[in-house]
Amino acid sequence: MILACIGAGCSTTGQVRQSIGVETVTSDKALAFPPPGGPAIINVVERRHGKDVEQTIALSTSSSVSGQNFLKVQFQGITGPNPGFGSRPFDTISDRVIVREMAAAIPGVRLARSATFVQNSYGPFGYASGQSRAGDTCLYAWQQVKAGFAPQQEQRNFGMVQVRIRLCDAHASERELLSTVYGYTIAGHFAGAALNPFGAPRGADAALGKPGEPVYPDAVPYRTAPISIGYQPTPVTMRPTIRHRPVVIQPQPQAAPALPPMIGPRVPLPDGGNEPSQINGGSGASSSAAPLPANTASNIVVPLPDCNGATGISQGCR
Repeated sequence: MILACIGAGCSTTGQVRQSIGVETVTSDKALAFPPPGGPAIINVVERRHGKDVEQTIALSTSSSVSGQNFLKVQFQGITGPNPGFGSRPFDTISDRVIVREMAAAIPGVRLARSATFVQNSYGPFGYASGQSRAGDTCLYAWQQVKAGFAPQQEQRNFGMVQVRIRLCDAHASERELLSTVYGYTIAGHFAGAALNPFGAPRGADAALGKPGEPVYPDAVPYRTAPISIGYQPTPVTMRPTIRHRPVVIQPQPQAAPALPPMIGPRVPLPDGGNEPSQINGGSGASSSAAPLPANTASNIVVPLPDCNGATGISQGCR
């Protein structure tokens, strides 16, 4: 027995093998794609559980929040003795599961769940959004694509697709991130018709081909206002009104009349008052003269008659 155990131990090679069911596939084999224009696909990691497939599609990230943007899609069948219907049970969406997923996908960011009902091409979905301390906008969305209830005996519409989207960006707004949830495309499908998660295809509009239901090329209403046929009224030309403001003329100040200049010697007044000011004829401006001293007997000089002759002042007048 001991020798058999020793022999068995010596026969092991100790080689490490890759786990079965986990591999990286090319981007063209992704089961879901973001909308045209981004975010771009970085790589695709695929995990298989029996007949079920799960892909985590890594998307380009421009954010300081730790983590990677991703689009995760799970194609799940049903449990049962038939292995063709899948090997994993249904994963229902609960509040606890979503809270754990958000905390793991976007750590350190407080997200608030939206109470508004929203719906994309695959049905209703839920999302939560918030901002980090650095101002980055983050969004986490979840959706379960499943057909309506079908009886067990019909053996159809048993499949289900679970979708998770994690997005954080330093420049995008919540509305821009939400456009990715509206625009993504599911490219995969189940091989069996019994696992179709989308249900029966929707029929045509009941208004098609029905009398009394006009169909227009666009949503703009037609002929809502009366149309003038054969008569086109002349358009009224509106001329701008010109308003004239009254001109206000300000009165000019009246200048004082100019007096002729004084000619001859200045004669003192008899009462000893001040002399009148001399007016310059050239400029017409008056200048104030300094007051003269009072006339007394000692300072009054009367010129002699012969001192004002034509020959000038004589020797006796000096």
